[in-house]
Amino acid sequence: MISKKVLFVATVSKHIIRFHLPYLKWFRDNGYETHVAANGEDEIPYCDFKHLIPIERSPYSFKNIKAYFILKRIINTNKYSLIHAHTPMGGVLARLAARKARKKGCTVLYTAHGFHFYKGAPLLNWLLYYPVEKYLAKYTDCIITINSEDYEIVKRKHFKVKNFYKINGVGVNNERFKKPSDAVKQKLRIKHNYNANEFIIIYVAEFIKRKNHIFILKAIPHLAEKIPDLKVIFAGRGRLLNAMQKYSRKHKLSSYVQFTGFRTDIEELISLADIGVSASKQEGLPLNLVEEMFCGLPVVASENRGHKEIVIHGFNGFLFPQNDIQLFSDYLYSLYINVDLRKKLGENAILSTTKFSDNYSLKTMTGIYKYFIQGIITDK
Repeated sequence: MISKKVLFVATVSKHIIRFHLPYLKWFRDNGYETHVAANGEDEIPYCDFKHLIPIERSPYSFKNIKAYFILKRIINTNKYSLIHAHTPMGGVLARLAARKARKKGCTVLYTAHGFHFYKGAPLLNWLLYYPVEKYLAKYTDCIITINSEDYEIVKRKHFKVKNFYKINGVGVNNERFKKPSDAVKQKLRIKHNYNANEFIIIYVAEFIKRKNHIFILKAIPHLAEKIPDLKVIFAGRGRLLNAMQKYSRKHKLSSYVQFTGFRTDIEELISLADIGVSASKQEGLPLNLVEEMFCGLPVVASENRGHKEIVIHGFNGFLFPQNDIQLFSDYLYSLYINVDLRKKLGENAILSTTKFSDNYSLKTMTGIYKYFIQGIITDK
């Protein structure tokens, strides 16, 4: 007999905390016992049972073999009614470990937060990740994608999964992220030691190769020639942070750049900025840009599948070709000199964000959950 329990699986517990607490709360409010299986010692709200598994991001780590057997035992012992897997390795291990449970009535969902195979991806990504995802589709009751390109791959490549959906991401709290008044913006600048006349752009991202921080740093000299009061805020942590700081010092960019590290008050830094930027090489659906748009910032972002879901070129921001410093600089300069354009695109940015709110996302996802837990799908 399947018990009224739900399991969320991810590589790290911080992923659950960052993106999925509203859904854990919804299950608990509806009488479910909530479980999470992930790596990390973090305490997770709305989680009744936390299962620590030694899962690693790298598909080459032997620790994932141990994690698989631990997860399999957890699943077979608890007899979940629904398992929702997230992150690439979380999705792989959960679906493999739940094969026996599915035959007994457990429903398995997988959210692809951005396939590693995409238009322009390295051939190795297609050779490694695509066959795995296509194979595991037959052990999945529903694949959920967060951008149109991934959805079309599932559809056109004939993944053997009966149900697949596209949602608008996992949602942003539009009470926490909202446009400040001019007075509040200036107070925040004073609080965080920025001048009223500085032109501030912000990049919120983990310091990893994919986020391409080096592109922004290389663009700063071009921008500073025309924007003397330029200030660039890099908010985030990661293994490349020290290297980027070293590059900044070596090329004498320190007067333009601030590295803030991880912040719990990121909404304040976004609210005091003028423009949100991203140079990321690839994204599923980046919430950092959505958060900035909720705060009324126009955005300037590199062309990739995730950014194209968010940025309407010329309406709420600009898209530039990957690694095109000249066009990136031109777009920022046009927003610097044209305050009316900046204001108009910022207003349009707010209008574009409704479908990305956490309430909208919660309504969408709970509709999917209800579809399965109410027993509409019976043929496994």
